[in-house]
Amino acid sequence: MADEYFTRYGINEEMTRAVAPEFEPPSGCFMILLDGQITVAGGGYRRFDDRTCEVKRMWTHSSYRRRGLAERLFVNLTDRALRAGYSRLVLETGPRQPEAASLYAKLGLHRIPKYDIYPEALAFAIDLKQSEPDAR
Repeated sequence: MADEYFTRYGINEEMTRAVAPEFEPPSGCFMILLDGQITVAGGGYRRFDDRTCEVKRMWTHSSYRRRGLAERLFVNLTDRALRAGYSRLVLETGPRQPEAASLYAKLGLHRIPKYDIYPEALAFAIDLKQSEPDAR
């Protein structure tokens, strides 16, 4: 993932902006998908406020893209977030990740004003109560 950020954005500090303890239950979750010993996708959520979690580190290995893994991972994360008591989910992606922005729109997230430090970020949100599995 660090290589991906470097390739798209050059030298940056993004990988230092979230640390493992933020993703620990009960307020957080981090999942990875494996193909044997190869990590092919990953992502997690952390507490943003009392009712909202923030998705961070959504990533799919370049050799495994366009197979539905990111969608599968995101659906599992939102289901877990709902069970953890969150009713809203937010995330930001970079302007050089149009495939991520397209995926989030496809999954029903809507654009919101950016909320973090990146001036060019694309921010999204979804009401988890209205996107429960039966509604997807």
